[in-house]
Amino acid sequence: MYDIEARHIIEALRSGVPSRAVGQYFSEARPRIMREISDRLDSVCDGGKSSGMIISGKYGEGKTHLLNTVFNLAHSNNMVVSYLTLSKETPMDKLYLVYQKIIQNTYLPKRQQPGFMQELEKISANSPVASEMLFYALQQLETDKLYYLFRSYLNTEDSDEKFLLQADLEGDFVANAALKKIYRRIFNETVKYKVNFTKTRHCSDYFKFMSHLFTQMGYHGWVILIDETELMGRLGKKARLNAYRNMARFLLPEKCPENTFSIFALSASYTEDVIESKHEYENLEDVYPDEPEPARTVLDLLVKAPQLVPLTKDEINNVLYKIQDFHGKAYEWTPNLSLSSLAESTQSGGYLLRTKIRAAIEFLDQLYQYGKAGNTTVNELGEETFTEDVPLLDD
Repeated sequence: MYDIEARHIIEALRSGVPSRAVGQYFSEARPRIMREISDRLDSVCDGGKSSGMIISGKYGEGKTHLLNTVFNLAHSNNMVVSYLTLSKETPMDKLYLVYQKIIQNTYLPKRQQPGFMQELEKISANSPVASEMLFYALQQLETDKLYYLFRSYLNTEDSDEKFLLQADLEGDFVANAALKKIYRRIFNETVKYKVNFTKTRHCSDYFKFMSHLFTQMGYHGWVILIDETELMGRLGKKARLNAYRNMARFLLPEKCPENTFSIFALSASYTEDVIESKHEYENLEDVYPDEPEPARTVLDLLVKAPQLVPLTKDEINNVLYKIQDFHGKAYEWTPNLSLSSLAESTQSGGYLLRTKIRAAIEFLDQLYQYGKAGNTTVNELGEETFTEDVPLLDD
């Protein structure tokens, strides 16, 4: 019987769509950047030192694959992982939308499906974790909304209220008036916010609260992976600058939530296509002349972001060897060819790693089906640019 996992790996590679399963088995490439990431994860796990980083690379050179590899590494370190792909519906300048999507795509260690509410429901109102979280919400956050919300969540016996309060923690924010009504019903006390909560100004409280909660649940930290960061280039000028300011909350240690490590992956052409061509430093002086930070620091980090270099010949051969092995297990056959022959078959895939892999699989498919293979004809995927006629998300 064929190996189901091997079949899944081959089909994922054939489609060109990266997956966590692929990242699990193809994790040895780019050892230098992986060592740095591993050290950053250790700093979170061992010392609670939060940080973030940006990686860049050409389209198809393995940015998403790298994020999937980090995903698996973080889970092996007992860390919570959230994965987000930026989009028109989830732009980086709207932090409350980013929070909502991140929470929807949060994975606990050893879990295949996202979500953490089952673990949250295990916290009783009188437990040490509950007491710590309520104290934290009162003392460490800009607003005290989450104190009233979490205390209500822990104590309500009304299923509709429970659902509403749970939805708030997941980013579907409950109106202040509705929360005050629930709290008054449960405790017969009036809510008096020290600062009125608004989702556009105070969403960072939720990131801080959740990172502290994950630590109290016994996890070693929270890893946030954000892909296709280059889509910020399609935002309007002010929205882009606000997106950079929001990125600072994940990149700069003094602004990061506790026990977190974040990675932003973006196209290698972002500096030329956006920062230089749209004059981002000048825009910053124009829009925020008195408060250029932290956006200026983030722009510097974007310009200096380490770029994924193409794999070496030995690294590519190692990938091809594994592909050949998985293909044999997936289809119950023994590919009878040398590694050099398989490597030669990938030349039609051009310079992109993704298309080289697809060319190798097509070559193996032909050998398996017909006993011989001709020239592979995998189309090379071009680099993404920012010249498309895409409506701006903000003016």
